[in-house]
Amino acid sequence: MDEKKYTFENPEFKDTYRHTTSHILAQAVKRLYPEVKLAIGPAIADGFYYDFDAPFAITPEILEKLEAEMRKICKEKIKLERFELPRAEAIKFMEERDEPYKVELINDLPEDAVISFYRQGDFTDLCAGPHLDSTGRVKGNAIKLTSCTGAYWRGDSDRKMLQRIYGTCFMHKDELDAYLQRIEEAKKRDHRKLGKELGLFMISEEGPGFPFFLPKGMVLKNTLIDYWREVHKKYGYVEVSTPIILNRHLWETSGHWFHYKENMYTTLIDDEDYAIKPMNCPGGMLVYKSEPHSYRDLPMRVGELGIVHRHELSGALHGLFRVRCFTQDDAHIFMTWDQMKDEIKGVAKLFDEVYSLFGLSYEIELSTMPEDHMGDEKDWAFAERTLAEAVTEMGKSYIINEGDGAFYGPKLDFHLQDSLGRTWQCGTIQLDMQLPERFELEYVGADGEKHRPVMIHRVAFGSIERFIGIITEHFAGAFPTWLAPVQVRVMPITDRANDYAKSVEEKLTAAGIRAESDLRNEKIGYKIREAQGQKIPYMLIVGDKEAENGTVSVRTRAGGDEGAMALDDFAAKIGEEIKTRAK
Repeated sequence: MDEKKYTFENPEFKDTYRHTTSHILAQAVKRLYPEVKLAIGPAIADGFYYDFDAPFAITPEILEKLEAEMRKICKEKIKLERFELPRAEAIKFMEERDEPYKVELINDLPEDAVISFYRQGDFTDLCAGPHLDSTGRVKGNAIKLTSCTGAYWRGDSDRKMLQRIYGTCFMHKDELDAYLQRIEEAKKRDHRKLGKELGLFMISEEGPGFPFFLPKGMVLKNTLIDYWREVHKKYGYVEVSTPIILNRHLWETSGHWFHYKENMYTTLIDDEDYAIKPMNCPGGMLVYKSEPHSYRDLPMRVGELGIVHRHELSGALHGLFRVRCFTQDDAHIFMTWDQMKDEIKGVAKLFDEVYSLFGLSYEIELSTMPEDHMGDEKDWAFAERTLAEAVTEMGKSYIINEGDGAFYGPKLDFHLQDSLGRTWQCGTIQLDMQLPERFELEYVGADGEKHRPVMIHRVAFGSIERFIGIITEHFAGAFPTWLAPVQVRVMPITDRANDYAKSVEEKLTAAGIRAESDLRNEKIGYKIREAQGQKIPYMLIVGDKEAENGTVSVRTRAGGDEGAMALDDFAAKIGEEIKTRAK
């Protein structure tokens, strides 16, 4: 018997457990508020939700009452029984209970669908299941209702707005406590909150989804870009820049005009349709086509920090995580088929170096051929095998995401894990056998004949903006010294030391260190607390003694007092920390 079968390590059991808990929530609602109508209640990644049509606002006080009733239902150990009904009887069953949303769901089922219900005591719900056999299997004190938000019925903005209760549950209370603690920590680390407090970025109502980077945010962004350029030069990439606006013909050739137009911003120029680019790839194809190529030119590794625009629904916008304008750190590698494995390894090695620098671990996912694929299945098989072999030969493991590749090729996705254990999909290695065909890309082989290259699309950060959001939360705004917008703040104890403080700032700045002085007429304790709140790595306290001796009193943002140090020694120390990009 599999010891993990009935644990949350088994995804199917976890979903069943949480789906059962959503039914316990619905039963609690119907017990306390029988006038409420039921919609749907599935398990989701971090718990479950259930949508309700209630004639009143569901408040935090109501959520507390529902939690208590759910715990009571768990203690009652009510048996869950599955039964089926013919369509007409099923509709009548729900009509008699005045559940119009359930009636609609039944009517929309295929003619040959099995219509099943689950009964638990005085409560019955339309559901395909599966479920646990008893409410007693759910740990009542490990349930938490987390929030209530609006949700359109069936996701249609033309339909009625329902109230969606979110919750989570675990098999043990200590697991719930740990989860809630992580959530609280995540709230403190929210990049939107920290972005405002640290003066990194803003989003104005004049441009929803279009972030404004403030001076400190630009330092952070440019430092990331400088590193991007450095590491890509090391791995043999060249950099290009392609136009933001290109004509309809290009987007028709790439296929975006027909398959992605609803996400594109378009305009008319000289009575001709143009589009603002939602991705850099088509422009990269034109760069390759701009001159003839030989097999000796390949592989070509071409990077681009291209600003792209994509129309996102306003409800989907979320800080820097989901925006309408962002900088995509694209690269396109043009290669022969026999160069494929080495190039995949090279990209994976680059990704490993980048993510390790930020202390981000990752898992690799291989997405294989979908049903609606284009191209020869033999080519697909070769590409998938090559991706798998490249990862394996590097000593890395991967999981398979069957049938989730793009229509034009299989891919490797890199799912990063941050300091809170959350995962983020950032890096991608996407093989493409179709775009070179669409754009008629060629190279002259050793045989003197023309051949079609194969290409890799890849991103490391994914989006500079989104990556800034991720690392802001990962580091809780306390960026490593090399990345911090302000690396040193110099603080005089009295006005008499102001001139010395400025000279310290100037010397550090001349050495390439981002330093500033706080010359305000405030107590030194206040200045220190404020610098700590700003997450500045180093604070230098200077007074008469330091000015006389050419020293600085060093404090770190964690509150550590490192004592007095010669200014030159401190500059050398922090300079080395920045140069090596110490974590």
